[in-house]
Amino acid sequence: MKVISARNVNEALLLGLNALQEEGVDRDSRNGMVRVFPEPVTTVYQEPEERVVFFPERDANPYFHFMESLWMLSGRRDVEWISQFSTNIMNYSDDGVTFHGAYGYRWRNWFSPAIGDYQYKDVVVDQLTTIASLLKMNPDDRRVVLQMWDTSADLGMEGKDFPCNLIATFRISPYNFLDMTVFNRSNDMIWGAYGANAVHFSMLQEVMAAWVGVPIGRYWQVSTNFHAYHNILKKHSDLLKISPGFDDYSLGNVRPFKVVNSPIDEWFQDLEMFMEVGPVMGFKDVFFKKVASPMFQSWMAWKDRENPNHAENALKLAEKIAAEDWRKACVEWLIRRSK
Repeated sequence: MKVISARNVNEALLLGLNALQEEGVDRDSRNGMVRVFPEPVTTVYQEPEERVVFFPERDANPYFHFMESLWMLSGRRDVEWISQFSTNIMNYSDDGVTFHGAYGYRWRNWFSPAIGDYQYKDVVVDQLTTIASLLKMNPDDRRVVLQMWDTSADLGMEGKDFPCNLIATFRISPYNFLDMTVFNRSNDMIWGAYGANAVHFSMLQEVMAAWVGVPIGRYWQVSTNFHAYHNILKKHSDLLKISPGFDDYSLGNVRPFKVVNSPIDEWFQDLEMFMEVGPVMGFKDVFFKKVASPMFQSWMAWKDRENPNHAENALKLAEKIAAEDWRKACVEWLIRRSK
């Protein structure tokens, strides 16, 4: 097994690209030629809260990554809300209404409890609530497993959307940090592992750590099939010239913004209100007041193409984002599109 140990996602992307370039093998696939690592790859994030990718070559959409994380944490699977931030995601829905493999829905609303041969199908298990309760009762519990893959609904089935991330395990380390390990069956290194996955799961980990009442620890991502497509690798070839360890986090140019700053019940109330009505007065947590709200407003201003000043308005709102890392990513993403 290949192990890539990185401070954050920016360093991991550079290390992963170099490893795949040097040790990967070329294979054909249903989506074109792909370069794949010949064995599973484990990425270890020492600072998982440093989750935002800044490389202009990567050109990650920070709005989509951020909002999709909140959509997941709220336990939703509807196409309507998340497609505001990326219309391409609609292509992965079988019916245009919901997503079969939506992670957040599977975290909080998919599975039903069973006793013996009887399954309570009218009751759902909120796995996040259960995991937090178990770890608070017993910090040494080794049975806290977050399930995403459902054999009865996924194995051998036909469809557009099946979970790539299968399970996540949590533990409170001997040093009293919440560690997390995510197991993945098929991981696109650029779009998945060092893009969406790094944001989604590190935000999950940070929320769970706050819920349990311990600091966030390390994050392991175990990828069985670790790959990147040739056409995408070619577009990112300039990143191979960059030395790891000189990203904006490592240089001290930006710092992460704490996601949970209030009691966890209040935080989830704010999350529910944000998902239902968007930016409004009355949020209790500064994260929703000064990070999520201006990001939402900036995106909506950017989408208002009938307004000739839409780009300028979006940029002004992005500059109000209190989180240094997300502000930098949003501002630079907008500027690249305004040239």
